[in-house]
Amino acid sequence: MRNSALIFLLLITNLCFAKEPYTGADYSGVYNCTGEDSHEGPYTGFVALTLVPEQSTGIYGAYEFKLDVPEYGIYLGQAASENDVMGINFALTNPEPKDYGTGIARFTKTKDGKWTFKKYYYETEFKGGNYGIEVCTLQ
Repeated sequence: MRNSALIFLLLITNLCFAKEPYTGADYSGVYNCTGEDSHEGPYTGFVALTLVPEQSTGIYGAYEFKLDVPEYGIYLGQAASENDVMGINFALTNPEPKDYGTGIARFTKTKDGKWTFKKYYYETEFKGGNYGIEVCTLQ
């Protein structure tokens, strides 16, 4: 009887911690972006998002993030989504200007069915503190 109870407990524990399949939208792809930075002014760039399926579960998505701003640099980071909202952590590959921060984005679809997102970001160290808004549309 004691062994049966132990086996039952182990089965229940495994079921409770079994990974739920990812059911959220896949925002992967390359996006064309325009932005307004409080210190640098207007800019354009490209964001690449890549879903990490083995780290995504239920409505929660894990992503690799890359922002390429021509003639300025490349930002690498990671992102986590819950339904249509995504938190993004990023850093310029050149650490000297301390250009790194956190953003929050909301995804919607354009009239022609492409994913688009609007992101607000905040950088504590860059030039004494910085923020900006970016709008990106899937290519």
